[in-house]
Amino acid sequence: MVKTYSTCEAKAKFSEVMRLVRQEKTVWVTYRGEPIAEIRPIARRSDSLEDRLKSLEQQRILIRSSNPRRGKLAPTANRPGALERFLAERSD
Repeated sequence: MVKTYSTCEAKAKFSEVMRLVRQEKTVWVTYRGEPIAEIRPIARRSDSLEDRLKSLEQQRILIRSSNPRRGKLAPTANRPGALERFLAERSD
């Protein structure tokens, strides 16, 4: 069951509201009898990287490659001294 507080009550009883939220309960705040806000616990995330990746895929934020590269990444600069040349160009 959702506990409901008016804005004045929620302000005066903020510690009580937070205690309810810590107990995994949802609290609604009303203004003149109309619900305006919902305070609820943050959903706990799994610590597993694989679970996070699956969640991002389900939300269509992440699309995994059908041909992931295996092994080490290739260096981006094949010529020795690339860093020195880059820094020399920046100092000019």
